[in-house]
Amino acid sequence: MRTIAVAAAEDEPVLQAVAKAKEMGLCNAVLVGEKVKIESLLKELHIDDEFRIIDEKSPAQAAKIAANLVREGECDILMKGLVDTKSLLRAVLDKEKGLATGNLISHVAAFEVEGYDRMLFVTDAAMNTYPGLKEKVGILNNAVNFVTSLGVEKPKVAVVCAVEVVNEAMQATIDAAMLSKMNDRGQIRGCLVDGPLALDNALSVEAAEHKGIKSPVAGHADILLMPNIESGNVLYKSLTYAAYAKTGGVLLGAKAPVVVTSRADSFESKVNSIAMAVLNASVK
Repeated sequence: MRTIAVAAAEDEPVLQAVAKAKEMGLCNAVLVGEKVKIESLLKELHIDDEFRIIDEKSPAQAAKIAANLVREGECDILMKGLVDTKSLLRAVLDKEKGLATGNLISHVAAFEVEGYDRMLFVTDAAMNTYPGLKEKVGILNNAVNFVTSLGVEKPKVAVVCAVEVVNEAMQATIDAAMLSKMNDRGQIRGCLVDGPLALDNALSVEAAEHKGIKSPVAGHADILLMPNIESGNVLYKSLTYAAYAKTGGVLLGAKAPVVVTSRADSFESKVNSIAMAVLNASVK
C-alpha cells in the first residue's frame, strides 16, 4: 500500500479524505503538523485509524518535512493540508530536500462527464499561468504519460484555442500548429496531437464535421491542452459546477505526485485526487 505525506494535516476535510482513502485500501498516511490539533480533529471526526503523526507547528516547515519524507522514500505521495500552495511548492522545489527533477511541473485534472464516453483530462488549470511553446511541450508530455499509465494506449490531444485556424494575431493558435507539427515529426511521441481546435471541435464529431475538420482527434479528444491558466481554470470550474462532473487532480513532473486540492473542492474530489496520485505513484 502506498503512503501519503500530508503537510500541515490539521485540516478537517483533508483528514476525512485521507481516512476514506485508507478505508478504501488506496493508501496509508503520515500526518505532519500540529499534533494536538490533529489528534483533536481525528477524535471529533470519529476517525479511529492509527496514523503516524509528526509534530510540527509551522505549516511551511511541515511542508518541508513532508516533502523530505517523500524524497527519502518513506512516503510515496505529497498532499497539501492547511498550508498555502506557495509554501508547499517551495518545499517541492527545494534542491536539497524537495522533489524537483528539473522537469516542468504541471497540473492534470480528470473528469467523468455525463454523456461523454470516456474520461476527459484537462491541463493545465492550476500551475502554469501563461506557458510558451516549450512549457506546453512539458505540460503535454506530463499529461500523456499519466493518461497512458491508465491504459489509454495512444491518447488524443486537442490543443484548444478560441478558433480552429491559425491566426498570426493569436499566439495560442501558432503554438497549437507547432505542437501538431512536432507530433507529426516524432518530436512529441506516444499520442496524437491536433490543433488549433476550438472546444466544440475537440469534443463533438458533429461540430467538427460541420466545419469540415477531418482529424482523428477532433470529436475524440482524451486530453484538452488549454492555452493558459485562465481558460483552463474556467473550464475546470464549469465542468465541476455546471456539468456536475466528477473530478480529481494531481501535480505531475516532480519525483512523486503531489495532491494540491482547494478548500472548495468536494470530499469526493479530494478522494479522487488521492486515487489519481496513487495510480501515478504505482507506475513510477
